[in-house]
Amino acid sequence: MKYLGISALALLAACATAPGTSAQDGPTHSVSQTLVQPDGSYETVPLAKDVITLKVMQTTVKNLSDYPTIQEGLDGNLAHMKAMADKACTTGNKPDILLFHEFPLTGYSSGTRTEKLKYTVQMPGPETDYLGEIARNCDTYIVFGSYATDPDWPGHILSLNGVINRDGELVERFWKTRNIKRLYPDREITTTTIESVRDKYRAMYGPEEEFPVVKTEFGNLAVSTVQFDPFVFAAFAMRGTEIMLRTATLFADFDVQATAAQNNYYSAMANIAFDIPGYNAGESIIVDNKGKIIAKSPSLVEDDIIEAQIPIAEFREGRRIPNFAVDVTMPVIEQYVQEFPVNHMDVAREDLPETGAAMKALMERASRFNSDEEKANYIGK
Repeated sequence: MKYLGISALALLAACATAPGTSAQDGPTHSVSQTLVQPDGSYETVPLAKDVITLKVMQTTVKNLSDYPTIQEGLDGNLAHMKAMADKACTTGNKPDILLFHEFPLTGYSSGTRTEKLKYTVQMPGPETDYLGEIARNCDTYIVFGSYATDPDWPGHILSLNGVINRDGELVERFWKTRNIKRLYPDREITTTTIESVRDKYRAMYGPEEEFPVVKTEFGNLAVSTVQFDPFVFAAFAMRGTEIMLRTATLFADFDVQATAAQNNYYSAMANIAFDIPGYNAGESIIVDNKGKIIAKSPSLVEDDIIEAQIPIAEFREGRRIPNFAVDVTMPVIEQYVQEFPVNHMDVAREDLPETGAAMKALMERASRFNSDEEKANYIGK
């Protein structure tokens, strides 16, 4: 893997500690690598064509837990991905990038950590080999999300996005940067993110791996499952992202549109399709760098493929990274204290929360906003 690092603004915003706090309370911010070019430029590789075709693969999926066996589930979901990819590769414009959603392989997992660990894949693994063959046959990149595990991270449930190139090689695994907090009153998301094990992650992979950008012959690609997190997407922009591919389940158009416009990159959101009233399923979109929707699925519940052509050569010509208000906002950012410190899930396997409720208890104990009395209410939970 080749991870690309954290920008000054995003790092300060996401990892800032209160004045006087120790390294035990929060990590230092210094990074020795050059992560953002001082002249506004960014690294690229030569383009293979002036205009590329991006196709978003909105698919239904059956949860692995609903199959008789996990292997039958993976085989069934892979077969569905292949059928959709075959359709995308033989109808409309020939695709250069196929973007699947967050869970096309596993579906959604419920239950305890121990139960959920069964319903994951590894990257690389048999599934990426299978998808690699599809990519080779179609001569396209394939991007997809999945629940995953990694032998280097025992007991952790990861939310990864894999990028497979036209040669069928897995060239990047994007970890989720961070989870949204306090979304639910009684639980927190239990997956492990870069933020939650940041120092160990950085030691293993390097700070340049925290915000990966894949420099391809079709443009600079980044992938994220994060939503409503402007600092994260600004960091990707500073790193030279030209096409921001997103896989979050259930989303709002305005988040994708505003993020693309603010960061001057093309973007797309691949959403899962299902028929549960009250949820923002389906309706996947592709937007341009002004935030205009240039393709959208009309369906919430059905398989669909949408496509758009991106004039990548024209877009890249003379482009610089966006002008962010770093200097003028830095006095405020430097004093901002993030409620939940990084590394809050860098714990022994037996201490990893089994449930969303246990994860909430861990987060409440870690909160910098809670009083000692409030934290005490969650001891032993």
